Amino acid sequence: MFRVRVSVTTIWQLIEMKNTPGPSGYRTVASLQRIVGAVRSKSSIRQPPLLTAAPIRALIDEQISIEGRFLPPHFPVTVCARMHCDDGDLWESFAHYNTNASGTVTLTKDPSVGGSYLGCEPMGLFWGMQPAPGEREGLRLRKKNVETPYMVNISLREGHISPSDGQIPELAAVTAERWYMAPGVRRIEIRQNGVVGILFLPPGPGPFPAMLDLWGMGGGLPEYRSSLFASRGYASLVIAYVGHKDLPGPPNRINVGDSYFKAAFHLLQDHCQVVADRVGIIGLSFGCYLTLRIATQTGLKPSCLICINGPVGSKLADASGRTEGFDRLLAGGKSDHKYWTYDDRGHVIFKETSSPANLDPENIVKLEKLTCPLMYIVGEDDLSASSIETADLIEETLRAAGKSQLFSRLSYPGAGHLIEPPYSPHSRSSMWAIKPKKLVTLWGGYPAPHAAAQEDAWKKILDFLENNLRC
Repeated sequence: MFRVRVSVTTIWQLIEMKNTPGPSGYRTVASLQRIVGAVRSKSSIRQPPLLTAAPIRALIDEQISIEGRFLPPHFPVTVCARMHCDDGDLWESFAHYNTNASGTVTLTKDPSVGGSYLGCEPMGLFWGMQPAPGEREGLRLRKKNVETPYMVNISLREGHISPSDGQIPELAAVTAERWYMAPGVRRIEIRQNGVVGILFLPPGPGPFPAMLDLWGMGGGLPEYRSSLFASRGYASLVIAYVGHKDLPGPPNRINVGDSYFKAAFHLLQDHCQVVADRVGIIGLSFGCYLTLRIATQTGLKPSCLICINGPVGSKLADASGRTEGFDRLLAGGKSDHKYWTYDDRGHVIFKETSSPANLDPENIVKLEKLTCPLMYIVGEDDLSASSIETADLIEETLRAAGKSQLFSRLSYPGAGHLIEPPYSPHSRSSMWAIKPKKLVTLWGGYPAPHAAAQEDAWKKILDFLENNLRC
């Protein structure tokens, strides 16, 4: 997918045109260089250094191979990656390598000896990205426009340096395109039956198995996971339920309840390009509570559930699922802060707020009513939710109900709260709210183990969906 396919005949025709005088011939040669994903730079070395990335255009969850060639043997180099997010902020990473006896460095085989990551990490330049010095406080990378790619400039520089070491000349460079939408995926805005969302449909006539996609209390309408599901063959509807201009009521309060989520599920289930009896739900953070509530307390029958680092109950929800007190929580009412803790920088840790031990029994979903397979994903260093304790409670409840076969757990040491599609940069903390005051929350996790968790979890999510929605 996304690989540029050029016939051997075409390539040879382009090469032969190199000797053709005039501007058009040179433009054609330049086009050939872009096609193969390599940019050569001027150098005093007889054969200029070459940096390649293959495939040059790929989905965000696909690995690419980066290689530098025609360098001196056993030569210190730095490979740098830089890109701008949709808000314009600069993100960057870098890694130190030493070329082999042939003057080559290959990121899929060679270890980094310094920089943003250490060891052999083929995709470290991507998951190791962080905001460049001087960028805004508390950034978290979230793709806003999934119809455009991230354009990642990858450069090769002499020596073991840092991007902040001034204008070190590039030996070679290449730009890789990282996409969330495969060719042919359709994006459809939904404003129907009160539901606010985006529906993504895979290429082809369908019908397709489908996913209802629920995010956390960060609010808005993040599209990037749903667009990636559609790129992998699943219709996916992501819906807003808090913090969106088209929803009723105050923006910092969940003013929709069970009827809203039922309407969204039925809208997806009844779509002409969806297989009605093969619809699953995925939830992250507070979306886990909603996912479990939908499956056990609304009369709906999803085919499977995926929960990532979230609670089994909510102190804020009323009998209909609305959270009448969420705006008070952000405003900082003392009664709502009972289980908040802080680090030495004043960053808030929400973990104990969702601990099953701190929830009244009537605030916990009726787990024993679950009738479909559930995969629960745990980041063991989650600082935003009591994920380990929650997974334990789910497992114990289902065992007592004679439903152990429905439950599977993925648990990742060193991973934090935000387990997202693979190769996404890790954010241990980020800005949670600006008004009425700045609030930075700690998500937890450490870059390398968190990156490994995201890669492994995504593969197992797709396997889980294959087994429960396609078979």
